[in-house]
Amino acid sequence: MTEESDTVARIVDPAAFADLIAGYCLEIESRQQVTVRSTTLAAPLLLELQRAILEREGWPLLRVELPGQTRGYYEHVSDWQLDDYAPLALAEAKACQATVAIQAPEDVRALSDLDPEKLMRARRARKPISDATMKRRWCTTLWPTPSLAQQAAMSLEEFSTFVRGALFLDHPEGPVAAWEHLGRFQDELIGRISSAKQIRIEAPGTDLTLSVKGRRWVNSDGKRNMPSGEVFTGPHETSAEGHIRFDVPSSPAGVEVRGVEMEFRGGEVVAARAEVGDDYLQHALATDAGARRLGELGIGTNFGIDRPIGVILFDEKIGGTVHCALGRSYPETGGKNQSALHWDLICDLRRGGRITADDDVIQQDGRFVR
Repeated sequence: MTEESDTVARIVDPAAFADLIAGYCLEIESRQQVTVRSTTLAAPLLLELQRAILEREGWPLLRVELPGQTRGYYEHVSDWQLDDYAPLALAEAKACQATVAIQAPEDVRALSDLDPEKLMRARRARKPISDATMKRRWCTTLWPTPSLAQQAAMSLEEFSTFVRGALFLDHPEGPVAAWEHLGRFQDELIGRISSAKQIRIEAPGTDLTLSVKGRRWVNSDGKRNMPSGEVFTGPHETSAEGHIRFDVPSSPAGVEVRGVEMEFRGGEVVAARAEVGDDYLQHALATDAGARRLGELGIGTNFGIDRPIGVILFDEKIGGTVHCALGRSYPETGGKNQSALHWDLICDLRRGGRITADDDVIQQDGRFVR
């Protein structure tokens, strides 16, 4: 174990983290096949996940990426390979009962200078694999690395402490009790908004309305993403009207995108610009027919995450924010939008923002209103 890995493992207990994923998040059962994907930098957590899955009599299938592997793939892949996928990858996605994806990059900017069209082509081609994965139990999470800490403008020790808090691993009653408590709060929130016909989001540079009539709100309490802390639904595909400014920076595939502004008419993006990363934004909108419509509306509830760190998995959960995803809907919400894209963009409401469900003010200035 390197000195850096030792620092992270000392703060973020990999055994407790692995038990949380295998037990609470995925509820692994005997004989289930579980694919576990990450990089070598997450070795402490990978080894503990192997132990935790085996103790539950499941089959851990570790898929460990080498430093530079993804970059090398895009540098050497042929055109036909870019537009296809290995058949075995789809077979594995269909055969496994659960998948764990652990973000642990050596370099968060490794793909930042690649042609965005290459990334979108690969995403379109691999849609059958992502669709098959989404039909099973899945969990996406993160293991702290120096590159992620640098992106968050923290030392590795500070970032590891931040991650531990976001996961509720430091909760005095234990992380499961903490997630169950948040789940109950989110149930109450859904009770308030589930009968609403329309959601309105207001903030500086933002006034957007969405129809959610008859759509289901989902309580995301750590059973998929870890950390979690949001309630989300799929807005009606033709309902988005108005404009929104996503003021929290985003880094999909390590490409910095910030200052995104969009205008919607009839549910479709009719104008969009980004102060930084506009080329990536325009290519993302051109992914396919569904990429210009919203597949998700989410409200962040995790006040253990108090600042953006450049990782969507965390930033979309910040208590006092709202996020809208371009592209694919989650079927369980009743959403019908189809796309190879699913990109969450985040609007911070903590400085003069408001969420209204019909005539009921749900949140004001980032705080929920009772």
